[in-house]
Amino acid sequence: MGIKLPPIEKIHEAYSAVADGRITLRDTEADVLSSDHAKKYIVKWEGETYSSNDNASYWKGYLGYPIIAVLMLQGKLSLDREIAGNFSGINWKKLNTEHKNKFSEAVKQIMDGFKMSGVDCGRIDDEINKVYKEMEQLTISTKRSSLRPPK
Repeated sequence: MGIKLPPIEKIHEAYSAVADGRITLRDTEADVLSSDHAKKYIVKWEGETYSSNDNASYWKGYLGYPIIAVLMLQGKLSLDREIAGNFSGINWKKLNTEHKNKFSEAVKQIMDGFKMSGVDCGRIDDEINKVYKEMEQLTISTKRSSLRPPK
């Protein structure tokens, strides 16, 4: 048991989901809409065991952005809403496809745009690294969702 850590760039995607209000929390599950609103992922938890039917969680076995976003809203990971607000309205599906799923390149494009707009990217990087370190310390576990990823 335990968790497999995702690429750090999944934190940026989780910020977008929070900033865009694409998460609906319930007692033991949450709906998370994709950045292009074309898919709905289901995050479920029972105690400290989480599952999600997003592609990363289901196929690769690491924490996908839907689980990360839920953990942020549950207070198990830090959430700086001001920083998250910078990531509002980003179509990650389109961006990741353009970069052939090289997530670091997609994030670099976003961050380069932020720099040109005067956004404090050092503060964003510090917060992203803090959240990643918190993920390393999580005591949750994950399991494969019983639901297949949406097509």
